[in-house]
Amino acid sequence: MATVGDFLLERLHQWGVRRIFGYPGDGINGIMAAFGRRDGGDAALEFIQTRHEEMAAFMACAHAKFTGEVGVCLATSGPGAVHLLNGLYDAKLDHQPVVAIVGQQQRSALGASYQQEIDLMALFKDVAGEYVQMAATSEQLRHLVDRAVRIAQSERCVTCIIIPNDLQEEEAMPTPPREHGSTFSGVGAARRAQVPPEDALVETASILNAGRKVAILAGAGAHGAQDELIEVAELLGAGVAKALLGKAVLPDDLPFVTGSIGIIGTRASNEMMQECDTLLMVGSSFPYAEFLPPEGQARGVQIDIDGRMLSLRYPMEANLVGDARATLRALIPHLQRKEDRGWRETIEGKVDRSWRELQQKAMEPAKPVNPQRVFTELSPRLPDKVILAADSGSAAAWYALDLRIRRGMLASLSGGLATMGCAVPYALAAKLAHPDRPVIALAGDGAMQMNGINGLMSIAWHRARWSDPTFVVLVLNNRDLNFVTWEQRGNQGEPKYEASQRLPDFSYAAYARLLGLDGLRVDDPEQLGAAWEQALSADGPFVLEVMVDPNIPPLPPHTVQKQKDKVEEALAKGDAEAHDVRRGVDTQSPS
Repeated sequence: MATVGDFLLERLHQWGVRRIFGYPGDGINGIMAAFGRRDGGDAALEFIQTRHEEMAAFMACAHAKFTGEVGVCLATSGPGAVHLLNGLYDAKLDHQPVVAIVGQQQRSALGASYQQEIDLMALFKDVAGEYVQMAATSEQLRHLVDRAVRIAQSERCVTCIIIPNDLQEEEAMPTPPREHGSTFSGVGAARRAQVPPEDALVETASILNAGRKVAILAGAGAHGAQDELIEVAELLGAGVAKALLGKAVLPDDLPFVTGSIGIIGTRASNEMMQECDTLLMVGSSFPYAEFLPPEGQARGVQIDIDGRMLSLRYPMEANLVGDARATLRALIPHLQRKEDRGWRETIEGKVDRSWRELQQKAMEPAKPVNPQRVFTELSPRLPDKVILAADSGSAAAWYALDLRIRRGMLASLSGGLATMGCAVPYALAAKLAHPDRPVIALAGDGAMQMNGINGLMSIAWHRARWSDPTFVVLVLNNRDLNFVTWEQRGNQGEPKYEASQRLPDFSYAAYARLLGLDGLRVDDPEQLGAAWEQALSADGPFVLEVMVDPNIPPLPPHTVQKQKDKVEEALAKGDAEAHDVRRGVDTQSPS
């Protein structure tokens, strides 16, 4: 007899799902039993046991980001379901298609305040607001799976199916009775209109053609439109800034790519936005409006697949709903090449100065290692086709500023939610999906103490299956929750609060060696180049732990100056590291 659990896995397989991330529990025993019955079959559907349900949701989100497929995670009822939420919100805020499958107590116990009974419909109502349903009968499961996957795909969102544990072991009903009240759903992704109408393209082109100083901002929604973006930028003589989630959209070796934008953005991006007269946003919901042109300075055009995100950060004259690649391709014939290349030359000069400035700042002395130098030493050594996963915090700042992405690389982090603890599960999901590609996780010690240390166990467990052995976990060890420490000083004007900011010391490299991985601790900046080469050439996973200076502010030079008054206010109140803080701020301040 095929059970509901069997049918669930088979239907997901029909949708192209090949990997489900999760953690077992009695609320999903029927589904886990179905996995056991499938093992060894021709149609593989793999269960990946994670160290925590939060990591399962992170890995499902990362799978979606690095493959373009739907990510699926699985958790038991009660606490297991609750643990999924942070990773699911990461997917929701970064617009990634993820399906969460969660168990529930048996139907007869619901409403009886039974152990682990939680109102899961209410719990998931926000994070999976586009579609969350609980199965009541076996006949219902077919259309629940079909709709959950299709909606996640078409709306790029999180959906959720709740399955009581007793239902999981009932006989499957893959074909509902042909009677009133039944519904017959099917497998197949939805297709939507990809290109705006011709008159809208003509209107948009007229705005862009009239601009003398065009700035482009590209986000994650522009992935896959690299060639079209380059052609548009060439025609318009424009510079291109990249939102954090769009770091890998364009390579940084293009002389008109200004790099990251915002709080952890480059001087070149900031100056371009302050001086432009026309703004083209493609696939981005970049939130910090203060880093865009002042309202009224620039004429605006935006392209986004989701009409709800249009004209949200800047008042746009033209709003185009469509796929970035298809829309840009349709727009290109209407664009006129700008013969005056003065603006482009200005942008390229700013980009060159910006890179030289960042390199100079990275080489400033520190106690013991300047964290910025860790990334500038990595940048030219990045392997071809590498996949980068960065964590939130100061690691994200140096990732955004100092790594020069080349064509063919992939990179991501938690953008909208900016949650800690995602880098290692992201990297592991990337390696499982692309076992033939090198992967690097970039994390701080705070993130490692949340999820990263446990994630190393899974890395050790799965290492034998990877055809490319390169998997590096960088740990910035400064015994400090560094980004928040600088926010306390630079935003609130308050000194570092030791009780909240200090971290216990831990030897990450030594721990990696206990797990059978390789690891190295570095406290000398002159050893960084050789250390990266050792890590990247290792025959298996490698933890590179670098003892970095917590008093180098994780901010770009052009914004540190604005915050110096707040920092001085904080130091005047009595900061135990005042001397080193002043040194670090002076090091990063404009030359």
